[in-house]
Amino acid sequence: MTERVVLAYSGGLDTSVAIGWIGEATGAEVVAVAVDVGQGGEDLEVIRQRALDCGAVEAYVADARDEFAEEYCMPALRANGLYLDRYPLVSAISRPVIVKHLVRAARQFGATTVAHGCTGKGNDQVRFEVATTSLAPELKTIAPVRDLALTREKAIAYAEKHSLPIATTKHNPFSVDQNVWGRAVETGFLEDIWNAPTKDVYNYTDDPTFPPVADEVVITFEQGVPVALDGVPVTPLQAIQEMNRRAGAQGVGRIDIVEDRLVGIKSREIYEAPGAIALIAAHQELENVTLEREQARFKRGVEQRWTELVYDGMWFSPLKKSLDVFIDDTQRYVSGDIRLVLHGGRATVTGRRSESSLYDFNLATYDEGDSFDQSQAKGFIEIFGLTAKLSAARDEKFGNGVDFGTGSL
Repeated sequence: MTERVVLAYSGGLDTSVAIGWIGEATGAEVVAVAVDVGQGGEDLEVIRQRALDCGAVEAYVADARDEFAEEYCMPALRANGLYLDRYPLVSAISRPVIVKHLVRAARQFGATTVAHGCTGKGNDQVRFEVATTSLAPELKTIAPVRDLALTREKAIAYAEKHSLPIATTKHNPFSVDQNVWGRAVETGFLEDIWNAPTKDVYNYTDDPTFPPVADEVVITFEQGVPVALDGVPVTPLQAIQEMNRRAGAQGVGRIDIVEDRLVGIKSREIYEAPGAIALIAAHQELENVTLEREQARFKRGVEQRWTELVYDGMWFSPLKKSLDVFIDDTQRYVSGDIRLVLHGGRATVTGRRSESSLYDFNLATYDEGDSFDQSQAKGFIEIFGLTAKLSAARDEKFGNGVDFGTGSL
């Protein structure tokens, strides 16, 4: 029986050429797997037919938009997933859902190998291959660009020679990856980190320099998940799509960052994630209202480690699963409304309300009705600062006290 390879198929030039390229290099039959995670573009049936026309023996297509929003974007939201405190894991969270379908297709069609279109310099090769190993250790993995010397020039020549039904052009200044959670742009003139991005870099967001009238939106959360916008019920996918539209119109979510790649190099990336950035801003503020102080402090450390694991391709790792349990528990009371004003590239919180709020007006107020017993503060401070006081006395005893110098205090 001829061996089979399942290929992560986008419908573009490189993966279309990869179908025949893999077949010639390995002798295997290729099953194309196209997964819709909200990247837009062509209809799945058009992509399926193109894969078959390019030589695939089977074509597996999946509309995974709701699955992606509910099972991948929402955990990222609840974790406030921002790599280097800025990047909302746009590409990183899409890879595990694609791999899940690759493995499903491999078992359905009897494939022994998974193929992806990543290079040897990026993070995605790790994400695809570690996820595959985590879900199906028996499957092998190949990368035509990295392992089979498939360059863009060779892809164009191959497509023209074999009259493949795909547009070929050498003029493609950027490498773009996008889904409903956001859009990532790199390469071309952006590799010179002094160059400012030009207008043609952006697609999900309008220029925030000349914004329209401010847009006010009330986002309702239940246990950390948005369930309504301005009182209208929404699914997670609908919440992201609508916030992409409204926040994008205000230029919210543009990110220009030099980030640390897993492979050890620094890379300049441009991201657009209007919905993700606006939703995370709202979610963080609702947590400020509903999470107990020590729980919130600890969660910030968990969020950073969770984000690093996901960025590094460890979505299915034991540690990430354990952190998921903690994050899930923290979201028990993260329910309520956040009012956001979207304007000029910013998502600004202007109101919060929650039945499970830990904010007590009578404790917080300085006006009449204050229920905070200020007389207890003096004793609290004495006890709270006791260890520092004892340590300072010891330092003085052994001549290690603070040197105040000769200047006046």
